[in-house]
Amino acid sequence: MTDAITLPQGILLAAIDMGSNSFHLNITQVDRDEIRPLHTLSERVQLGEAADTGELTQAAIRRGLACLEQFKRLLDETGPNSVRVVGTHALRRAKNRHDFTAPAEALLGLPIEVLEGEEEARLIYTGVAQTLSDNQTAHLVIDVGGGSSEFILGQHAKPLRLESLPLGCVSYGEAYFPAGDITAARFDTACRQATDTVSALHRRFSNNPWHETIGASGTLRAIEDMIVAAGWRTSGIDQASLTALRDKLLTFHHVGDIDLAGLSASRKSVVSAGLAITQGIFSGLRLESMSTSSSALREGVIHDLVGQIHHRH
Repeated sequence: MTDAITLPQGILLAAIDMGSNSFHLNITQVDRDEIRPLHTLSERVQLGEAADTGELTQAAIRRGLACLEQFKRLLDETGPNSVRVVGTHALRRAKNRHDFTAPAEALLGLPIEVLEGEEEARLIYTGVAQTLSDNQTAHLVIDVGGGSSEFILGQHAKPLRLESLPLGCVSYGEAYFPAGDITAARFDTACRQATDTVSALHRRFSNNPWHETIGASGTLRAIEDMIVAAGWRTSGIDQASLTALRDKLLTFHHVGDIDLAGLSASRKSVVSAGLAITQGIFSGLRLESMSTSSSALREGVIHDLVGQIHHRH
């Protein structure tokens, strides 16, 4: 829960999160000293497609601007008092990001903040921390995005260690599942690469043992949805359910053929890479299980806006 705050009643705050896979708009209201979600919009944009070129594609730029036009209409209808617009890995690394940010800023009439990896991780933890019933023990929060994955070890609602690694379901999908083809060899190669990338974190994080691992955002929550729909668990993710899901996924030979209960059509193209990364994370960090949180980056952005307005008042 969010700490008690004293702000003008009915104030509206908005956050736009432009990820490598999806764009999200959250509009919330401060009502009776509580933060209450009012509107949410999400769209799969895949801004980070063809990331190996180091540039945003013109098609991705067009999709992104079209999505922001929808967001702009809702912003104009609701008239929030404060809006923060952030971009993540795809914009961090794009050599031509100005080709997108300049028209996007003109369209929105707002500045776009391209987050560094550690700031993205901090905001993710801030969002998740507001939902924790126990802030006294250490937690490890993991967010698998389209272009990068963030790992945050925290306690007492504050991050202790922040890491951002180039593990993303869009970039891994292009590298290991080109043209959408799925094979056991491709899957296991992607999983091994993710394991190797994450293993170094285990050594750095193990000095601060954590009580619980929490997954945030779309990829990990989508994996949980498939696991629950298959009846392997009632909630959360563990090694056994990941293995069962891998075996089931490998009965399909192309992303277009995937038919798994709990999986949305918009996630078919990235689920193979997302699952391989998740298995790699479990192996590299020697995890047994993980719960999930409905809050992540955009909720952290909202909470930061609350703090800024609270400070001014």
